[in-house]
Amino acid sequence: MRKITRLALSGLGVAALTLLAPRFYTALRYRGHIDAAAEAPHAPAAIVFGAGLWRDGRPTAVLYDRVATAAELYHLGKVDKLLMSGDNRFGHNEPEAMRQTALALNVPDEALVLDGAGWRTYDTCYRAKALFGVERALLVTQAFHLPRALFLCEALGIEARGVSADRRAYRRGAAAYWNFREIFATANAWWEVNVAKP
Repeated sequence: MRKITRLALSGLGVAALTLLAPRFYTALRYRGHIDAAAEAPHAPAAIVFGAGLWRDGRPTAVLYDRVATAAELYHLGKVDKLLMSGDNRFGHNEPEAMRQTALALNVPDEALVLDGAGWRTYDTCYRAKALFGVERALLVTQAFHLPRALFLCEALGIEARGVSADRRAYRRGAAAYWNFREIFATANAWWEVNVAKP
């Protein structure tokens, strides 16, 4: 029984390390690829990742901060276009809400490009290259999400740097959940680009 227990614990340990490895790798690999808005290099576009809407159609705090950071990049002359990618299913239009927020932040409409099929980070990165022709971009999202986004864009052929959209202190419980979720999401991203959809 002890031998079986030891084998089971060893198996669980190996599984946990396998699951955690992509998250640790991306965090280390891309930590030098993240800039503050003022220090970011110029790129033709900023890719702004969706992050949900409230029931009344307003952006969540996380999404608002992403759009506000992208607008800051535009006003600083760091990017020429904002590619705003999100979910346009189930009766809500995330990219349009992002557009309205950007307009309220004085970004001209001609600088905004909407992608309504950015349902996941993989979809956003893939479509940015394959459908919108993005070769080089600044990725705008929170720090917990940037390593995975940078990994996916690099794997899919986009030269990218990240800009953190952490403009406020988020709820501690939410931040813990996001970081926990990233363990599984990053492992899935590795699986997609290396096995399922190379």
